[in-house]
Amino acid sequence: MTTLTEADAVDGLRDALGLLKDREQVAERLLASSARHSFDPDKELDWDAPFEDGKWFWPPELVSLYDTPLWKRMGEEQRILLSQHEAAALASLGIWFELILMQLLVRHIYDKAATSAHVRYALTEIEDECRHSKMFARLISRGETPWYPVSRAHQNLGRLFKTISTTPGSFTATLLGEEVLDWMQRLTFPDERVQPLVRGVTRIHVVEEARHVRYAREELRRQMITAPRWSQEFTRVTSGEFARIFSIAFVNPEVYTNVGLDRDEAVAQVRASGHRREVMQNGSRKLTEFLDDIGVLRGVGRRLWKASGLLA
Repeated sequence: MTTLTEADAVDGLRDALGLLKDREQVAERLLASSARHSFDPDKELDWDAPFEDGKWFWPPELVSLYDTPLWKRMGEEQRILLSQHEAAALASLGIWFELILMQLLVRHIYDKAATSAHVRYALTEIEDECRHSKMFARLISRGETPWYPVSRAHQNLGRLFKTISTTPGSFTATLLGEEVLDWMQRLTFPDERVQPLVRGVTRIHVVEEARHVRYAREELRRQMITAPRWSQEFTRVTSGEFARIFSIAFVNPEVYTNVGLDRDEAVAQVRASGHRREVMQNGSRKLTEFLDDIGVLRGVGRRLWKASGLLA
């Protein structure tokens, strides 16, 4: 039997490091992209245009109750209203994620050289996320729907997570919050059935989030090679738990009450929906393949990801 020696481990680490892209070069490219493709939503979007009759606020196939028995009993007007409230709930969730992300990014760069491109890009991303949060809040207000905060328990778990999270754990959570919504938004912004304002909001978010995903993926790949073993294991467990929370918080059940549906019946049908499970797994697939490739989806963490329903 071959025994892995300390020298072998060092050689393996060197080989892995050789596969990593230079952190400063990645950041310089992302900074250049930010200079070319950044948007001011207040100026880019027509916030005063009236909503168009008969148009959706989220593609119907992505609405949580789609193709359930309850959906089949609903009229078109109620279905569209549900899409509007779910869009508002997702915008509310997005704000919560981005507030956590901004704090995690500040923690990440706290003790790094402020003159580095890596730190300058992190600050640029924080600027992007500030605009996105304001854009989502304005979209909620424009639609005259409620703001849908996550539960008090999830608020407190988020507060705990952003306080104790390690760097690889932070970037794993960042990708979870960004990539599933990004997959849905890439289906939304070209969809002519959807309200123009919603399409405009998702287009801006998709363009700018592509840079954020690249930054997080490159840094997480680096961290899963260079971080201490305990930090890697902690990341596997916390990412699985965050996936579980994310899958529960993804649609606020208050949306069902606010559009005249029985909340308990709606929640039960969403949980039993094969279509919904497929949507969430499709939205997570690129992320879970990446996390599996870099060694995050192992052991207890993998079992938690499966329990969340995001991993087949």
